[in-house]
Amino acid sequence: MTIQLNDEKIGSLLAERKLLPEDFLSQLKPKSKHGHKEYEKDILGESGSNFRLIFRQSELNPLDFSVMLVYLPKGSNQQFRLRRYNGKSHEHGNHIERNKFYGFHIHTATERYQQSGYREDTYAEETTRYADYHGAIECMLKECGFMISAKNRSLSQWGMS
Repeated sequence: MTIQLNDEKIGSLLAERKLLPEDFLSQLKPKSKHGHKEYEKDILGESGSNFRLIFRQSELNPLDFSVMLVYLPKGSNQQFRLRRYNGKSHEHGNHIERNKFYGFHIHTATERYQQSGYREDTYAEETTRYADYHGAIECMLKECGFMISAKNRSLSQWGMS
Protein backbone atom coordinates (compact mmCIF):
# COMPACT_ATOMS: atom_id res chain seq x y z
CA MET A 1 0.00 0.00 0.00
CA THR A 2 1.40 3.37 -1.03
CA ILE A 3 1.81 5.96 1.70
CA GLN A 4 -0.03 9.23 1.11
CA LEU A 5 0.38 12.26 3.36
CA ASN A 6 -1.49 15.55 3.27
CA ASP A 7 0.31 18.90 3.11
CA GLU A 8 -0.25 19.56 6.82
CA LYS A 9 1.47 16.29 7.81
CA ILE A 10 4.29 16.92 5.32
CA GLY A 11 4.81 20.39 6.83
CA SER A 12 4.86 19.05 10.39
CA LEU A 13 7.43 16.37 9.46
CA LEU A 14 9.66 18.97 7.79
CA ALA A 15 9.38 21.23 10.86
CA GLU A 16 9.92 18.45 13.42
CA ARG A 17 13.22 18.95 15.20
CA LYS A 18 15.75 16.36 14.09
CA LEU A 19 18.64 15.84 16.44
CA LEU A 20 22.08 15.22 14.94
CA PRO A 21 25.11 13.94 16.83
CA GLU A 22 27.70 16.62 17.51
CA ASP A 23 30.25 14.78 15.32
CA PHE A 24 27.83 14.54 12.38
CA LEU A 25 30.03 16.38 9.86
CA SER A 26 33.00 14.14 10.59
CA GLN A 27 30.78 11.09 9.96
CA LEU A 28 30.01 12.21 6.38
CA LYS A 29 32.13 9.65 4.59
CA PRO A 30 30.31 8.62 1.40
CA LYS A 31 31.01 5.18 -0.05
CA SER A 32 31.46 4.42 -3.74
CA LYS A 33 28.40 2.71 -5.25
CA HIS A 34 27.74 2.13 -8.98
CA GLY A 35 29.31 5.36 -10.31
CA HIS A 36 28.35 7.63 -7.46
CA LYS A 37 29.25 8.24 -3.83
CA GLU A 38 26.49 7.66 -1.28
CA TYR A 39 25.94 8.25 2.42
CA GLU A 40 22.89 7.28 4.50
CA LYS A 41 22.11 8.15 8.11
CA ASP A 42 18.97 7.36 10.09
CA ILE A 43 17.78 10.16 12.37
CA LEU A 44 15.13 10.19 15.09
CA GLY A 45 12.89 13.23 15.25
CA GLU A 46 12.08 14.87 18.55
CA SER A 47 8.43 13.68 18.30
CA GLY A 48 9.54 10.12 17.59
CA SER A 49 9.34 10.17 13.78
CA ASN A 50 11.98 8.19 11.90
CA PHE A 51 13.91 9.89 9.11
CA ARG A 52 16.76 8.99 6.80
CA LEU A 53 19.29 11.32 5.21
CA ILE A 54 20.54 10.14 1.82
CA PHE A 55 23.35 12.00 0.09
CA ARG A 56 24.40 10.97 -3.43
CA GLN A 57 26.89 12.53 -5.83
CA SER A 58 28.15 11.32 -9.20
CA GLU A 59 31.82 10.41 -9.29
CA LEU A 60 32.06 11.91 -12.79
CA ASN A 61 29.92 15.07 -12.61
CA PRO A 62 30.08 17.14 -9.39
CA LEU A 63 26.82 18.92 -10.36
CA ASP A 64 24.93 15.59 -10.50
CA PHE A 65 23.82 15.11 -6.90
CA SER A 66 20.80 14.60 -4.69
CA VAL A 67 20.50 15.42 -0.98
CA MET A 68 17.35 13.79 0.42
CA LEU A 69 15.29 13.82 3.58
CA VAL A 70 13.14 10.71 3.75
CA TYR A 71 10.38 9.87 6.23
CA LEU A 72 10.19 6.24 7.39
CA PRO A 73 6.63 5.57 8.64
CA LYS A 74 6.42 3.21 11.61
CA GLY A 75 5.20 -0.27 10.74
CA SER A 76 6.15 0.09 7.06
CA ASN A 77 9.17 -0.67 4.93
CA GLN A 78 8.36 2.21 2.57
CA GLN A 79 10.20 5.50 2.30
CA PHE A 80 8.43 8.82 1.73
CA ARG A 81 10.69 11.47 0.19
CA LEU A 82 9.93 14.78 1.92
CA ARG A 83 12.63 16.88 0.22
CA ARG A 84 15.31 16.46 -2.43
CA TYR A 85 17.95 19.09 -3.12
CA ASN A 86 19.20 18.33 -6.63
CA GLY A 87 22.14 19.53 -8.63
CA LYS A 88 22.29 21.29 -11.98
CA SER A 89 22.73 18.19 -14.10
CA HIS A 90 19.38 17.69 -15.82
CA GLU A 91 16.22 19.43 -16.94
CA HIS A 92 13.27 19.18 -14.57
CA GLY A 93 9.62 19.47 -15.57
CA ASN A 94 6.62 20.00 -13.32
CA HIS A 95 3.80 18.03 -14.93
CA ILE A 96 0.83 19.91 -13.46
CA GLU A 97 2.27 23.41 -13.99
CA ARG A 98 3.70 22.43 -17.39
CA ASN A 99 6.96 24.26 -16.82
CA LYS A 100 10.58 23.18 -17.28
CA PHE A 101 13.90 24.50 -16.10
CA TYR A 102 17.55 23.52 -15.98
CA GLY A 103 19.23 24.51 -12.76
CA PHE A 104 19.68 23.66 -9.10
CA HIS A 105 16.27 22.73 -7.74
CA ILE A 106 14.44 21.56 -4.63
CA HIS A 107 11.78 18.85 -4.76
CA THR A 108 9.09 18.95 -2.08
CA ALA A 109 6.44 16.33 -1.37
CA THR A 110 2.94 17.65 -2.07
CA GLU A 111 -0.54 16.28 -1.54
CA ARG A 112 -1.58 17.61 -4.97
CA TYR A 113 1.03 15.60 -6.88
CA GLN A 114 0.22 12.43 -4.92
CA GLN A 115 -3.49 12.84 -5.70
CA SER A 116 -2.63 13.29 -9.39
CA GLY A 117 -0.84 9.93 -9.47
CA TYR A 118 2.74 11.24 -9.43
CA ARG A 119 5.49 10.44 -6.94
CA GLU A 120 5.20 12.42 -3.74
CA ASP A 121 8.20 14.66 -4.48
CA THR A 122 7.71 15.24 -8.22
CA TYR A 123 7.11 18.97 -7.79
CA ALA A 124 10.29 21.12 -7.70
CA GLU A 125 11.32 24.77 -7.69
CA GLU A 126 14.51 26.20 -9.12
CA THR A 127 16.79 27.74 -6.50
CA THR A 128 19.86 29.93 -6.04
CA ARG A 129 20.19 29.05 -2.32
CA TYR A 130 23.07 26.66 -3.09
CA ALA A 131 25.53 26.10 -5.92
CA ASP A 132 27.18 22.78 -5.06
CA TYR A 133 26.77 19.52 -3.17
CA HIS A 134 27.98 20.83 0.19
CA GLY A 135 25.78 23.91 -0.12
CA ALA A 136 22.77 21.66 -0.77
CA ILE A 137 23.51 19.67 2.41
CA GLU A 138 23.82 22.89 4.42
CA CYS A 139 20.59 24.25 2.89
CA MET A 140 18.65 21.09 3.77
CA LEU A 141 19.97 21.05 7.33
CA LYS A 142 18.94 24.70 7.80
CA GLU A 143 15.49 24.35 6.25
CA CYS A 144 14.31 21.03 7.67
CA GLY A 145 14.48 21.38 11.45
CA PHE A 146 17.92 19.93 12.20
CA MET A 147 19.61 20.60 15.55
CA ILE A 148 22.78 19.35 17.21
CA SER A 149 21.75 16.92 19.95
CA ALA A 150 24.60 17.17 22.48
CA LYS A 151 23.94 20.76 23.54
CA ASN A 152 20.68 21.29 21.63
CA ARG A 153 22.38 23.97 19.55
CA SER A 154 21.10 25.50 16.35
CA LEU A 155 23.07 25.03 13.13
CA SER A 156 24.29 28.64 13.25
CA GLN A 157 25.92 27.89 16.61
CA TRP A 158 27.48 24.86 14.90
CA GLY A 159 29.24 27.07 12.37
CA MET A 160 26.54 26.71 9.66
CA SER A 161 24.97 30.15 9.60
